[in-house]
Amino acid sequence: MSILFTPFTLRGLTIPNRIAMAPMTRNFSPGGVPGADVAEYYRRRAQGGVGLIISEGTVVNRPEARNDQGIPFFHGKDALAGWQDVVDAVHGEGGLFAPQIWHTGLVREQFPDKPRPSTPEGPSGLFRPGEPYGQAMSQKDVIDTIAAFVESARAAAEMGCDAVELHGAHGYLIDQFFWSGTNQRSDEWGGPALPDRVKFAAEIVGAVREAIGETPLILRISQWNQQDYTRRLALTPTELEAWTRPLIDAGADMLHCSQRRFWEPEFPEIDGENGLNFAGWVKKLTGIPTMSVGSVGLSDDFFGAFKDQKTEANTDLTQLERRIEAGEFDMIAVGRALIANPDWVGKVREGRLAELSGYRTEMLQELA
Repeated sequence: MSILFTPFTLRGLTIPNRIAMAPMTRNFSPGGVPGADVAEYYRRRAQGGVGLIISEGTVVNRPEARNDQGIPFFHGKDALAGWQDVVDAVHGEGGLFAPQIWHTGLVREQFPDKPRPSTPEGPSGLFRPGEPYGQAMSQKDVIDTIAAFVESARAAAEMGCDAVELHGAHGYLIDQFFWSGTNQRSDEWGGPALPDRVKFAAEIVGAVREAIGETPLILRISQWNQQDYTRRLALTPTELEAWTRPLIDAGADMLHCSQRRFWEPEFPEIDGENGLNFAGWVKKLTGIPTMSVGSVGLSDDFFGAFKDQKTEANTDLTQLERRIEAGEFDMIAVGRALIANPDWVGKVREGRLAELSGYRTEMLQELA
């Protein structure tokens, strides 16, 4: 019996196994409204045995919150009706569902031929250090954006979602407030030290916590971002705890710690090349449950998703199992392997590893 298929309880929610579907942007919601094809896409992964399905990023009710017109809203009558169909489809297969609530902030459009129609917003009007883009948020913009996150999260709880995830990673809006390279504000939403720049995220977490009651709340964070893949927000365990502790105190039940390869140590200078990963260190320092992610079930990291190539399946999950058994982290999110194999969980559980397909970039062109 693999540790992967043992239950885990998060704030009273019993998740039947340790596997989550990682949030992956798909851009198949024209007008921001998910349709029947989106519901079927998630239903198939629930049918395949995923313990907790986390949706693609869904944006809050702010101007220019998304950087592609195919990204779904999580606000408005039509979009919420579409997500209700998704929730019902997942629940119909006995699955659990959490939307990822998002604001892309000052990240450029995904495709040059699909420019953002108006001016995006962010902490200081910077895409990266020294590269102006969009506009800096006013005090009112900041307060209204916090309220928009609450609006979407409350709607999720009211429609029966099993958990809510906030996207605070990868260089999008919440992460832009964390990073000194994009947050150069001199008011209470900025500051010279990382703990000074946590306030925006902590305010969102606290307000969402109050709005959704006992619904589990997950926050996704990352050391790296798409503006600088080598960036590290916390260079030491002390800095890592100072960054994450206020988020936990504000009400996060789990931190979803994103890294490119889950097996890579976060601080190898302390515990060696086989040391704790990002999620492992966060759990060690704070005691909070964590979810890891990064290239699970495939032979290279997620950058292969955007190249015209095929990535082979990796069927050796022994290191993953060892780390969960050791209590390093509590859950693992699986991304591209679940695009290629909707029944990945079932095949792993049944030992049918030889039947797993590799991932091909063209799979992003359809919702299957």
